[in-house]
Amino acid sequence: MTLSAHKNSIVYSCYYAYSREGEQFVPEHVFSYQISGRVVLFDGDREYSCEPGDFRLSRRNQLVKFKKYPPEGGAVRSVSVYLEQALLKRLAVELGVQKGKTHEGGPLFQLRQSTVYKSYFDSLTPYEDQVMLAPLVALKLKEAVLVLLQEDPWTREVLFDFAEPGKIDLEEFMNRNFHFNVELKRFAYLTGRSLATFKRDFERIFHTSPSRWLQQRRLEEAHYLIKEKGKAPSDVYLDLGFEDLSHFSFTFKRKYGVSPSRV
Repeated sequence: MTLSAHKNSIVYSCYYAYSREGEQFVPEHVFSYQISGRVVLFDGDREYSCEPGDFRLSRRNQLVKFKKYPPEGGAVRSVSVYLEQALLKRLAVELGVQKGKTHEGGPLFQLRQSTVYKSYFDSLTPYEDQVMLAPLVALKLKEAVLVLLQEDPWTREVLFDFAEPGKIDLEEFMNRNFHFNVELKRFAYLTGRSLATFKRDFERIFHTSPSRWLQQRRLEEAHYLIKEKGKAPSDVYLDLGFEDLSHFSFTFKRKYGVSPSRV
Protein backbone atom coordinates (compact mmCIF):
# COMPACT_ATOMS: atom_id res chain seq x y z
CA MET A 1 0.00 0.00 0.00
CA THR A 2 1.38 3.39 -0.99
CA LEU A 3 1.00 6.55 1.04
CA SER A 4 1.94 8.78 -1.84
CA ALA A 5 1.17 9.07 -5.51
CA HIS A 6 4.34 11.14 -5.71
CA LYS A 7 6.74 8.57 -7.22
CA ASN A 8 5.88 6.09 -4.46
CA SER A 9 8.18 7.86 -2.04
CA ILE A 10 6.62 6.36 1.10
CA VAL A 11 5.44 2.78 0.83
CA TYR A 12 3.74 0.36 3.21
CA SER A 13 3.99 -3.33 2.29
CA CYS A 14 2.01 -6.24 3.71
CA TYR A 15 2.43 -9.95 2.86
CA TYR A 16 0.50 -12.79 4.47
CA ALA A 17 2.31 -15.71 2.80
CA TYR A 18 5.92 -16.82 2.58
CA SER A 19 7.34 -14.93 -0.35
CA ARG A 20 10.40 -15.58 -2.49
CA GLU A 21 10.50 -12.20 -4.14
CA GLY A 22 13.58 -12.87 -6.21
CA GLU A 23 15.83 -9.90 -6.73
CA GLN A 24 15.54 -6.17 -6.72
CA PHE A 25 17.74 -3.31 -7.87
CA VAL A 26 17.78 -0.57 -5.24
CA PRO A 27 18.23 2.71 -7.18
CA GLU A 28 17.77 5.08 -4.21
CA HIS A 29 18.60 5.07 -0.51
CA VAL A 30 15.75 3.53 1.50
CA PHE A 31 14.99 4.19 5.19
CA SER A 32 12.82 1.33 6.50
CA TYR A 33 11.05 0.07 9.60
CA GLN A 34 10.17 -3.61 10.01
CA ILE A 35 6.78 -3.67 11.73
CA SER A 36 6.17 -7.42 11.84
CA GLY A 37 7.47 -10.63 10.32
CA ARG A 38 11.04 -11.24 9.20
CA VAL A 39 12.81 -10.29 5.98
CA VAL A 40 16.11 -11.87 4.91
CA LEU A 41 18.17 -9.97 2.34
CA PHE A 42 21.15 -11.28 0.37
CA ASP A 43 23.57 -9.04 -1.52
CA GLY A 44 25.63 -11.77 -3.20
CA ASP A 45 28.11 -11.93 -0.31
CA ARG A 46 26.16 -12.13 2.93
CA GLU A 47 22.68 -12.31 4.42
CA TYR A 48 20.99 -9.70 6.58
CA SER A 49 18.06 -10.61 8.81
CA CYS A 50 15.54 -7.86 9.55
CA GLU A 51 13.43 -8.59 12.61
CA PRO A 52 10.29 -6.86 13.96
CA GLY A 53 11.21 -3.48 15.40
CA ASP A 54 14.37 -3.12 13.31
CA PHE A 55 15.27 0.10 11.49
CA ARG A 56 17.53 -0.08 8.44
CA LEU A 57 19.09 2.09 5.77
CA SER A 58 19.62 0.49 2.36
CA ARG A 59 22.32 2.07 0.20
CA ARG A 60 21.45 2.99 -3.38
CA ASN A 61 22.77 1.23 -6.49
CA GLN A 62 22.68 -2.26 -5.02
CA LEU A 63 21.46 -5.67 -6.12
CA VAL A 64 19.55 -7.48 -3.38
CA LYS A 65 17.55 -10.69 -3.13
CA PHE A 66 14.98 -10.98 -0.39
CA LYS A 67 12.65 -13.50 1.23
CA LYS A 68 9.75 -12.67 3.53
CA TYR A 69 8.69 -14.83 6.47
CA PRO A 70 5.33 -13.94 8.05
CA PRO A 71 4.65 -14.88 11.68
CA GLU A 72 2.09 -17.61 12.30
CA GLY A 73 -1.33 -16.17 11.61
CA GLY A 74 0.15 -12.77 10.77
CA ALA A 75 1.78 -10.77 8.03
CA VAL A 76 5.12 -9.32 7.03
CA ARG A 77 4.58 -5.57 7.36
CA SER A 78 7.04 -2.76 6.78
CA VAL A 79 7.16 0.88 5.77
CA SER A 80 9.88 2.27 3.53
CA VAL A 81 10.85 5.86 2.74
CA TYR A 82 12.69 6.32 -0.58
CA LEU A 83 15.21 9.16 -0.50
CA GLU A 84 15.84 10.28 -4.07
CA GLN A 85 19.02 11.96 -5.23
CA ALA A 86 17.23 15.18 -6.24
CA LEU A 87 15.90 15.62 -2.70
CA LEU A 88 19.27 14.88 -1.10
CA LYS A 89 21.12 17.26 -3.39
CA ARG A 90 18.72 20.06 -2.48
CA LEU A 91 19.18 19.32 1.22
CA ALA A 92 22.96 19.20 0.83
CA VAL A 93 22.85 22.78 -0.46
CA GLU A 94 20.34 23.87 2.20
CA LEU A 95 22.36 22.32 5.04
CA GLY A 96 25.75 23.41 3.64
CA VAL A 97 27.01 19.83 3.43
CA GLN A 98 30.45 19.52 1.90
CA LYS A 99 31.70 16.42 0.10
CA GLY A 100 33.13 14.10 2.71
CA LYS A 101 34.50 10.61 2.80
CA THR A 102 32.43 7.69 1.54
CA HIS A 103 31.11 5.43 4.28
CA GLU A 104 32.42 1.90 3.97
CA GLY A 105 30.08 -1.06 4.28
CA GLY A 106 27.64 -3.21 2.38
CA PRO A 107 24.27 -2.42 0.90
CA LEU A 108 22.39 -2.48 4.17
CA PHE A 109 22.99 -0.79 7.52
CA GLN A 110 21.16 -1.92 10.64
CA LEU A 111 20.33 1.27 12.55
CA ARG A 112 20.24 1.49 16.32
CA GLN A 113 16.99 1.32 18.27
CA SER A 114 15.66 4.84 18.66
CA THR A 115 12.45 6.31 20.05
CA VAL A 116 12.93 9.16 17.55
CA TYR A 117 12.91 6.70 14.63
CA LYS A 118 9.85 4.97 16.06
CA SER A 119 8.03 8.27 16.52
CA TYR A 120 8.81 9.25 12.94
CA PHE A 121 7.35 6.07 11.47
CA ASP A 122 4.37 6.23 13.86
CA SER A 123 3.64 9.67 12.42
CA LEU A 124 3.12 8.05 9.00
CA THR A 125 0.55 5.52 10.24
CA PRO A 126 -2.53 7.79 9.97
CA TYR A 127 -1.84 8.14 6.22
CA GLU A 128 -1.55 4.41 5.50
CA ASP A 129 -4.92 4.23 3.74
CA GLN A 130 -4.88 7.54 1.94
CA VAL A 131 -2.85 9.58 -0.51
CA MET A 132 -0.79 12.34 1.06
CA LEU A 133 -0.64 15.79 -0.50
CA ALA A 134 2.63 16.40 -2.32
CA PRO A 135 3.78 19.23 0.01
CA LEU A 136 3.21 16.94 3.02
CA VAL A 137 5.17 14.14 1.37
CA ALA A 138 8.04 16.57 0.79
CA LEU A 139 8.01 17.56 4.48
CA LYS A 140 8.01 13.95 5.66
CA LEU A 141 10.89 13.06 3.33
CA LYS A 142 12.93 15.99 4.60
CA GLU A 143 12.09 14.98 8.17
CA ALA A 144 13.36 11.45 7.47
CA VAL A 145 16.75 12.80 6.40
CA LEU A 146 17.01 15.13 9.39
CA VAL A 147 16.06 12.35 11.79
CA LEU A 148 18.75 10.10 10.34
CA LEU A 149 21.37 12.83 10.61
CA GLN A 150 20.42 13.54 14.21
CA GLU A 151 20.24 9.95 15.46
CA ASP A 152 23.08 8.45 13.40
CA PRO A 153 25.37 11.27 12.17
CA TRP A 154 27.53 8.82 10.20
CA THR A 155 24.63 8.39 7.73
CA ARG A 156 25.69 11.75 6.27
CA GLU A 157 28.53 9.92 4.49
CA VAL A 158 26.00 7.58 2.88
CA LEU A 159 23.16 9.97 2.09
CA PHE A 160 25.29 12.72 0.58
CA ASP A 161 27.60 10.54 -1.48
CA PHE A 162 26.50 11.42 -5.02
CA ALA A 163 29.24 9.57 -6.90
CA GLU A 164 28.16 7.19 -9.63
CA PRO A 165 29.59 3.66 -9.76
CA GLY A 166 33.20 3.64 -10.92
CA LYS A 167 34.76 1.17 -13.32
CA ILE A 168 35.41 -2.04 -11.39
CA ASP A 169 36.72 -5.57 -11.98
CA LEU A 170 34.14 -7.01 -14.38
CA GLU A 171 35.12 -10.67 -13.97
CA GLU A 172 34.92 -10.58 -10.17
CA PHE A 173 31.62 -8.68 -10.23
CA MET A 174 29.92 -11.06 -12.66
CA ASN A 175 31.09 -14.20 -10.87
CA ARG A 176 29.62 -12.78 -7.67
CA ASN A 177 26.35 -11.50 -9.15
CA PHE A 178 25.47 -13.82 -12.06
CA HIS A 179 22.39 -15.10 -10.20
CA PHE A 180 20.70 -11.69 -10.25
CA ASN A 181 18.12 -11.57 -13.04
CA VAL A 182 18.52 -7.96 -14.18
CA GLU A 183 18.98 -6.34 -17.56
CA LEU A 184 22.48 -6.10 -19.06
CA LYS A 185 22.31 -2.33 -18.92
CA ARG A 186 21.99 -2.62 -15.13
CA PHE A 187 25.09 -4.81 -14.92
CA ALA A 188 26.86 -2.31 -17.17
CA TYR A 189 25.90 0.65 -14.97
CA LEU A 190 26.96 -1.07 -11.75
CA THR A 191 30.38 -1.89 -13.21
CA GLY A 192 30.90 1.71 -14.32
CA ARG A 193 30.49 1.12 -18.04
CA SER A 194 28.25 2.02 -20.93
CA LEU A 195 26.34 -0.94 -22.33
CA ALA A 196 28.56 -1.05 -25.41
CA THR A 197 31.76 -0.98 -23.33
CA PHE A 198 30.35 -3.61 -20.98
CA LYS A 199 29.65 -5.99 -23.88
CA ARG A 200 33.07 -5.36 -25.41
CA ASP A 201 34.92 -5.88 -22.13
CA PHE A 202 32.80 -8.91 -21.30
CA GLU A 203 33.57 -10.72 -24.55
CA ARG A 204 37.26 -9.93 -24.18
CA ILE A 205 37.31 -11.48 -20.70
CA PHE A 206 34.89 -14.40 -21.06
CA HIS A 207 35.17 -15.06 -24.83
CA THR A 208 31.40 -15.25 -25.24
CA SER A 209 28.38 -12.98 -25.07
CA PRO A 210 26.95 -11.89 -21.69
CA SER A 211 23.58 -13.58 -22.24
CA ARG A 212 25.15 -16.89 -23.26
CA TRP A 213 27.61 -16.82 -20.36
CA LEU A 214 24.91 -15.97 -17.82
CA GLN A 215 22.72 -18.87 -18.88
CA GLN A 216 25.62 -21.36 -18.86
CA ARG A 217 26.94 -20.12 -15.51
CA ARG A 218 23.50 -20.38 -13.92
CA LEU A 219 22.97 -23.88 -15.31
CA GLU A 220 26.35 -25.02 -14.00
CA GLU A 221 25.52 -23.70 -10.55
CA ALA A 222 22.09 -25.36 -10.68
CA HIS A 223 23.66 -28.71 -11.64
CA TYR A 224 26.09 -28.44 -8.74
CA LEU A 225 23.40 -27.53 -6.20
CA ILE A 226 21.04 -30.30 -7.33
CA LYS A 227 23.60 -33.09 -7.75
CA GLU A 228 26.12 -32.28 -5.01
CA LYS A 229 23.97 -30.47 -2.45
CA GLY A 230 20.71 -32.36 -2.92
CA LYS A 231 18.67 -29.26 -3.66
CA ALA A 232 15.30 -29.58 -5.40
CA PRO A 233 14.93 -27.86 -8.80
CA SER A 234 12.00 -25.86 -7.41
CA ASP A 235 14.29 -24.53 -4.67
CA VAL A 236 17.07 -23.26 -6.93
CA TYR A 237 15.67 -21.91 -10.18
CA LEU A 238 14.49 -18.54 -8.80
CA ASP A 239 17.62 -18.08 -6.71
CA LEU A 240 19.72 -18.51 -9.85
CA GLY A 241 17.91 -15.95 -11.97
CA PHE A 242 15.50 -18.14 -13.98
CA GLU A 243 12.04 -16.64 -14.30
CA ASP A 244 9.99 -19.86 -14.28
CA LEU A 245 10.49 -23.56 -13.57
CA SER A 246 9.46 -24.81 -17.02
CA HIS A 247 12.02 -22.63 -18.81
CA PHE A 248 14.68 -23.69 -16.33
CA SER A 249 13.86 -27.38 -16.85
CA PHE A 250 13.93 -27.00 -20.64
CA THR A 251 17.31 -25.27 -20.76
CA PHE A 252 18.78 -27.63 -18.15
CA LYS A 253 17.73 -30.72 -20.15
CA ARG A 254 19.07 -29.20 -23.37
CA LYS A 255 22.49 -28.77 -21.75
CA TYR A 256 22.76 -31.92 -19.64
CA GLY A 257 20.49 -34.35 -21.53
CA VAL A 258 18.27 -35.03 -18.51
CA SER A 259 15.67 -33.03 -16.64
CA PRO A 260 16.85 -31.46 -13.36
CA SER A 261 14.57 -33.78 -11.38
CA ARG A 262 16.54 -36.80 -12.69
CA VAL A 263 20.08 -35.62 -11.94
